[in-house]
Amino acid sequence: MKIKAYRRFKKAYGDLPSVIQKKVDKQVVSLSEDLSHPSLHTKKIKGKEGIWELRVDFHYRLTFEYIGDTIFLRVVGNHDEVLRNP
Repeated sequence: MKIKAYRRFKKAYGDLPSVIQKKVDKQVVSLSEDLSHPSLHTKKIKGKEGIWELRVDFHYRLTFEYIGDTIFLRVVGNHDEVLRNP
């Protein structure tokens, strides 16, 4: 699948520590290859139609949505902050 990132995602990504950026990169590659890869822990966000989350690590999450054959990365960051405004 094709993957694109919204401006908001790119800004949040740039604010992350480099060690977390590397983890995000790894998970995005896994997402592009296999949406159901076990390390992603992918699930729909309740109450937010069409928005999904995946686990970067214990503290960090990223959200995304499908539009056609493309995955759009929405935001990445601390678990609670990301889920407050996915």
